[in-house]
Amino acid sequence: MTSEKVIELVDRETPELISQLRKLVEIPSISALANHESDVEASAETVKTMFTEIGIPSRVVRAKNPDGTLGRPAVLGRKIVDPDAPTVLLYAHHDVQPIGEEYRWSFPPLELTESGDRLYGRGSADCGIGIVVHWGALKALGDDLPVNVVVFIEGEEEIGSPSFTDFLATYRDELRSDVIVVADSNNWTVDVPALTSSLRGLAGMDVTVKVLDHAVHSGMYGGPILDAVTLSARLIASLHDEQGNIAVEGLQGNPEADVDWDEDEFRSDAGVVDGYHLAGTGDLAARVWTQPAIAVIGMDVRPVAESSNTIAPECTFRLSVRTVPGTDPEDTFAAVKAHIEKHCPFGAHLTVSRTETGPGYLAANGDAADLFRDCLKTAWKQEPVSIGVGGSIPFIAQFQSEFPEAEVLVTGVEDPASNAHSENESASKTVLRNATVAEGIFLARLATTGSRAVE
Repeated sequence: MTSEKVIELVDRETPELISQLRKLVEIPSISALANHESDVEASAETVKTMFTEIGIPSRVVRAKNPDGTLGRPAVLGRKIVDPDAPTVLLYAHHDVQPIGEEYRWSFPPLELTESGDRLYGRGSADCGIGIVVHWGALKALGDDLPVNVVVFIEGEEEIGSPSFTDFLATYRDELRSDVIVVADSNNWTVDVPALTSSLRGLAGMDVTVKVLDHAVHSGMYGGPILDAVTLSARLIASLHDEQGNIAVEGLQGNPEADVDWDEDEFRSDAGVVDGYHLAGTGDLAARVWTQPAIAVIGMDVRPVAESSNTIAPECTFRLSVRTVPGTDPEDTFAAVKAHIEKHCPFGAHLTVSRTETGPGYLAANGDAADLFRDCLKTAWKQEPVSIGVGGSIPFIAQFQSEFPEAEVLVTGVEDPASNAHSENESASKTVLRNATVAEGIFLARLATTGSRAVE
């Protein structure tokens, strides 16, 4: 099928693409919350039906978590058109983040709301649009699909993919492929497409600082005894220098990036308040993509409404540490732990426990990546760029490890305004159309230009 024909078919189906995304957004498939277990199951069934109805026989499957319990439901579909043709695995995930504080949303989070070029709703960008891009590309090609296809739509990416390792082992023969397309990353802008060349890894930890066996009166004992919250604050402050760079010894990072990230655009996209000076040194893009970052994402302290004149005996805070692409997250965890132990103030008792770790990603680009860039250029009428992403998708490194013969492509379905994981999450209709066109052309052309790894 020609590129022109793919474009014609996708443009004809654009209203249906939006309709399919609407179905997904209306299901609160929140994998992190037990009371939404049935919604995650309903979402999996919906995705299964979507792909089966367009000729990709699919089923709902599960694998085991490390503790032996069953993981969330995934969808696995497979269509072999020619044993001698290349095989492409198309990945996305159907679980979504919790809604959060609904009053912060400008639109109903569980309805797809169209406003200009944006499609608002929880899961619209992360990762409903990825599912629909795969669906739309396959539907456009229909019976003219020239490559073998495996569809893998995960159901627990938003909670760290705990059963992913067992999933790869259990369904390895069905998942083996020449090219893996992960539709779960960003574009540089709505109008400039991108392939992701790097992702930071993740090393999470909980830190408990204890100074007393029990709370004591802040007037009777205050002064010689500092409360655990103050001690935690001093410890947290030691993690960065005066410029906001990471002060943990042994954490490396590349301060240079291939693109110039406009600071005004960055501030606008992130919603930075006036007067705040951006932290750190080096290229702005490098500070987000290729340098480490540490953030406090939670703290257990007494609420203001329940405060009393007592000294807090202990405090627990959770750190999210983003690691440099290509480095071992276990080494990063060890370095941060050593720093915390060294800088714990006044000899307070300290407990550090791991929450999660995940490797980063460095692309090893080959023929498939070159082809996909050409397809992006055709769809967008714009030269694509290679970008890094500050977030972490640890399973991509697992794909690389488990299927070293396959080329992994991390494609853009989001954009800087997508606001994934936050209120007013949205997808771009322009990106939805163009990403579907690019993937459709890629699948159509791969059979004649791609090499085979699966025998």
